[in-house]
Amino acid sequence: MAYSHTRRVVYLGLATGLALGLHIFEAMIPMPTDVMIPGVKLGLANIVTLYVIMNFGTKDGVVVSILRTLLGSLMSGTFMTPTFYFSFSGGLISAVVMGLLYRYASKYFSMIGISLVGALTHNLAQLGVAALMIEQNLMLMYLPVMLFAALPTGAFVGLVTGKVNRYFSFDEG
Repeated sequence: MAYSHTRRVVYLGLATGLALGLHIFEAMIPMPTDVMIPGVKLGLANIVTLYVIMNFGTKDGVVVSILRTLLGSLMSGTFMTPTFYFSFSGGLISAVVMGLLYRYASKYFSMIGISLVGALTHNLAQLGVAALMIEQNLMLMYLPVMLFAALPTGAFVGLVTGKVNRYFSFDEG
């Protein structure tokens, strides 16, 4: 889709704001997994990232993801803390991977499949950063738990993104 520069900036600004709002909203949801499986989240903001990738491209999806994590960490007071690094690395890497899959392999992967791979890479990136920060590979023992948790959340994000994309489109008019 071709958009005027101004229209594109407005849409991407709105998408960033929506992703930020979902990011903040999700942080306020008490998750039963917080006690049993710390760090597991629904990934609601990734709905917006994946939608932007589909409609505007990988570069714009990555920019929205970066802005969302930067602004979200500034607003929540976690900027430059381990939480920020986990969120930033996971968001950045998963956006890049989802964008590449959407662009080059969408005939092999459904929206749910692309989102699942994004959720898996998000968790892998977070655990990799955690292992580097504490300089121990013991964090990698948490890998099966995080990968298993990525399955329902990734499927949910992919399902919702597919529905949103089907029923909501930007038109030039």
